[in-house]
Amino acid sequence: MSLASVQADLAARAPDLMVEVTEHSTATVQLAAQVHGVEPGQIAKTLCIRVNGEVLLLVTRGDARLDNQKSKAAFGGRPRMLGAEEVEQLTSHQVGGVCPFGLPQPLPIYLDASLRVYDLVIPAGGSTHASVRLSVERLAELCGGKWVDACQPPVEIAEAG
Repeated sequence: MSLASVQADLAARAPDLMVEVTEHSTATVQLAAQVHGVEPGQIAKTLCIRVNGEVLLLVTRGDARLDNQKSKAAFGGRPRMLGAEEVEQLTSHQVGGVCPFGLPQPLPIYLDASLRVYDLVIPAGGSTHASVRLSVERLAELCGGKWVDACQPPVEIAEAG
């Protein structure tokens, strides 16, 4: 029912947005970027983490990594990634389709500042074959607009040298 819950959520809160269901899997950042013809960073991955006993969602660019120091500063404690089974219990989405839409119960949702370099982003849509195209501004609006700096984007070769 995860895809259906995302479709119902968006129909109610953002009827102009559509969940795109594809024949090919979008379960990983690389696969999703290939299917949608975008940079891996434009795939907005949703991480389900626990900090100080509280579960939260962090939406970040697909090629960023959770940074322990930054996330400790942002959330006030050490983040721990949840296992696949617990993620599905809390979000109703299987890993590979986790997104901030269609949740069975509200969870705190944060957006990582690394997303701001893009105009268009593509989070999953509740299934390993579903995604949603939307602007970063619209994503922030639908997720409550809480921004943090908790991830490390990839270092470009030009910057490293």
